Amino acid sequence: MSNGKQEIRIGQLYPSGGIRDDEMRKMAPPDIRFITTRLPFKKTDLASGASLSDKLGYHAGLLADAQVSLIAFNCTSGSMISGPDEINRQIHKATGIPSVTTIEAVMQAIRATRMRRLILMTPYPSEVVQAEIRFLSAHGHEVVKAIGIPCEDPVSQGLIPGQTWVDLAHSVKDIECDGLLASCAGIQLADVIQTIENDFGRPVVASNQALLWACLQRLQVTTRPMAYGALLRGDFDNNYQADKTDAV
Repeated sequence: MSNGKQEIRIGQLYPSGGIRDDEMRKMAPPDIRFITTRLPFKKTDLASGASLSDKLGYHAGLLADAQVSLIAFNCTSGSMISGPDEINRQIHKATGIPSVTTIEAVMQAIRATRMRRLILMTPYPSEVVQAEIRFLSAHGHEVVKAIGIPCEDPVSQGLIPGQTWVDLAHSVKDIECDGLLASCAGIQLADVIQTIENDFGRPVVASNQALLWACLQRLQVTTRPMAYGALLRGDFDNNYQADKTDAV
């Protein structure tokens, strides 16, 4: 268990075209260091998401060289499409190091926050949005409304200002739901998660926030950031422990 002083290294596998690989680092406690390796990814479509797991063992092995304690496969759509079990199997086979994917973290987070009926906010094109709606539905979660700014590539996703997401979430705050899921590891959201949640009045789960939360859970890190939403603050940790399952 972390005592808040010893550095903990987390390996991050991140899409090559993504420009927001600093989001988790921005939210993390000071004793956490992220070591990032890129996975080939230039376009935000289903085919590109599926190809992220190609040669995964090689890329994970580069992180193993840095003696990381945990490997985080950080792409929501990519881990949804390729499947977390297969991704984790490949990483463990190549490195012997435990791993967690963004889609696992997101699903655990929306269970912990009791989001059965949710609003889905993304920068995805329609085919990816529809795939995620089907995925969420298959796991018992209803998307009452999907909103977003469709982008064809990860660079465009990352250039959307945080305030744009604040305004978009505000536009649906009166819709009846249990919370809001901001899905994508490639958008600027860390600095505005708390603003969105304060305005929305219900839990907000975001991809990088959920993945960091899942990493802290697995590494038994008790130091929690206070400025990035109730999930990361630890308000729902007891719910997660009560319902804990790493299956997606």
